[in-house]
Amino acid sequence: MNWGYKLLLVFAAFGGMMSYMVYRCLQTPVNLVSSEYYRDELAYQDVIDEEKKAGALSGKIEFSQDTSFISVRFPPELRSAKPVGTILFYCPSDASRDRKITLDMRPDGIQQVDRRTISPGKYVVKIGWESNHTKYYAEEPLKVL
Repeated sequence: MNWGYKLLLVFAAFGGMMSYMVYRCLQTPVNLVSSEYYRDELAYQDVIDEEKKAGALSGKIEFSQDTSFISVRFPPELRSAKPVGTILFYCPSDASRDRKITLDMRPDGIQQVDRRTISPGKYVVKIGWESNHTKYYAEEPLKVL
């Protein structure tokens, strides 16, 4: 075998390897943080301002878990204000496990979420709400057992 055939064999192997790599890249799923990431990035200053407002409340949002519920406890000043908003259980590793729940707080300031609707794993809980014409936002990590 002369050097011309060896060179042709190397180029063919390289081309085959590159074709395989392109095929594998096209088959890999790409999970973005948000499907509307550009629009969300433009509005991120609003999120920063809402986080500052939530940080100025008398306490942080607290989470607790038992066998049947995940409880979200809000600061005392929100109990009488009847906030309106959503709770998003965002799973960074699998978008199909994300759950969005409408905020429906009890008079004692606790929202309970049925654990059967949330798969076990690591989540970032993103809570956005409006109370007395003021918007708030809070984000906390949570490991659902």
